[in-house]
Amino acid sequence: MMMHLRRWSWILCLLVAVVMISACTGGDATSEASDPETEGAAPVEETADSTPDLAVENSSGENLPVLTGTATVEMQINGGRVVMELNGEQAPVTAGNFADLVQRGVYDGLVFHRVVKSPEPFVVQGGDPQSADPSVPPQALGTGSFIDPETQQPRLIPLEIQPAGADEPLYSQTFEMAGVTEAPAMSHTRGALAMARSQLPDSASSQFYIALADLAFLDGNYAVFGYVTEGMDVVDGIEQGDVIESVTITSGIENLQQPE
Repeated sequence: MMMHLRRWSWILCLLVAVVMISACTGGDATSEASDPETEGAAPVEETADSTPDLAVENSSGENLPVLTGTATVEMQINGGRVVMELNGEQAPVTAGNFADLVQRGVYDGLVFHRVVKSPEPFVVQGGDPQSADPSVPPQALGTGSFIDPETQQPRLIPLEIQPAGADEPLYSQTFEMAGVTEAPAMSHTRGALAMARSQLPDSASSQFYIALADLAFLDGNYAVFGYVTEGMDVVDGIEQGDVIESVTITSGIENLQQPE
């Protein structure tokens, strides 16, 4: 009897250890397990702003910048030009947050800290403000958020995904959480521009990723807010550590509305 008790105690300890290791490896936005790399090809990595203990006070996006229409953004990378169209009609808060950060110059000089191309093309991810500081170790990148200079707190935005045919987006829930069976209005096709986040729905801040292939399994879980319209060859050539030289809004700035 004593031998059996010792044996089951050992097995229980092993299981607890495995759970602890899994929790430490995290899982989020663009991995390989759940997200083609954002957590693995099915994701087991973080590809978002890791701020699990923080939440957006108003999940509807109130008091956050909003894009009421479309806007065109140009990103210079490795001397190449990437043109992206932001969709504020179906992702007003997410697109508005990105456009506002572009206007603030937040992305200039940041690096793509995560690039997953094998075993299959997945994503290129950047936008961690910490990457502007060369003293920050590479392993720490992927955990930073935009710090609002007025509040000195991370600016987090709600998860915002509009179902196809719906009049407005669903906030703070994945489609699975909300029981939505429709496809999203904006899907993860090759060239999709979306926000990375931690496991909490309302944890995205400044980190974004671009899909290198069609990634339908991410649909309904992460917020797509635009698409690359020119320069996917430049995106395909991005390597980990490459710098975002500059980002500018070339049209549609009049659609960006700041909170009062």
